[in-house]
Amino acid sequence: MKRAVVQLIGVLLAALALLSVLLLATGHDVAPALAALARGAFGSYYAVTSATVVRMVPLGFAGLAVSLAFRAGILNIGAEGQLFVGAAAATALALPLSGTSPMVAIPILLAAGACAGAAWAAVAALLRLRFGVLEVISTIMLNFVAQYLTGWLVRGPLQEPTKVNPQSASLADALHLPVLLEGTRLHAGVLLVVAVAFGVWWWLTQTAGGFRIRAVGMNAAAARTAGEVAVSRTVFAAFVVSGVLAGLGGAVEYTGITYALYENFSPGYGYTAIAVALLARLHPVGVLGTALLFGALEAGANAMQRDAGVPSVVVSVVEAMLILLIVAADRWSGRLAARAEATT
Repeated sequence: MKRAVVQLIGVLLAALALLSVLLLATGHDVAPALAALARGAFGSYYAVTSATVVRMVPLGFAGLAVSLAFRAGILNIGAEGQLFVGAAAATALALPLSGTSPMVAIPILLAAGACAGAAWAAVAALLRLRFGVLEVISTIMLNFVAQYLTGWLVRGPLQEPTKVNPQSASLADALHLPVLLEGTRLHAGVLLVVAVAFGVWWWLTQTAGGFRIRAVGMNAAAARTAGEVAVSRTVFAAFVVSGVLAGLGGAVEYTGITYALYENFSPGYGYTAIAVALLARLHPVGVLGTALLFGALEAGANAMQRDAGVPSVVVSVVEAMLILLIVAADRWSGRLAARAEATT
């Protein structure tokens, strides 16, 4: 835990340093821009509850999806697409369930999103296990398919009744996730992502299924021969559960924040989730903290663009550079550990 906290502080300082350099390179004043970033993320009660923490929810679900897959040795880059199809499935059921009790309808919508994400992930799992297709390629391609499929849905079968805007009809008020704090956008999805994170942690550390996933991720050959683990079945299960988490995140975002499906439903949560998972060292509970950090960066980026005239994509560049730094740091620490072991 101490190491994780130190690393989190280090990454935060690195993010600020990189952002400062980019601001100087693009001709912007550093101090006003960073002040706007801080105000947008933590400058007020509303900023924290309705911007930073709200963005933490989809990042948390997608980060858990990536974390679980990586723990099993699966490079699932498809959380973005799984999030999209999860939201699309919930949208498709929203109109038929509009007159149903919220106690019944909301769990059905969330379950539909989870099942859709699982089905989307299962496609990549089957391609890997049956045809040997690398999941990095298949999941990235499936991301684009999911985005274009969403674009077709909001211009076709799921388009709002007037057929003017490329989006779905608004979700009935009764089917919104409950708001936790009056006057904010903080919804019950926050409690759900926290519960799911602790549930995934418990499952990975306390159950035989979780042990098999960790064993396959560390050494699939050893797990198969020494541990008699069914590697293909374990990989498929990990892929599907990863899709469940990402699809659930899409359904939560739809029922808790957007209340409609549209083409740019996700601003890249599934891709940012890679950094979220890596920074958390693939620890499910740690994902909550790193998701909050990246949620603050994204919330602050909007304020920085609005108040200081700095394009929000500058923060996206910083996030991408952080991913490279984290990967490089992991690689370097691995080499140092191997060298130390060789000398002893």
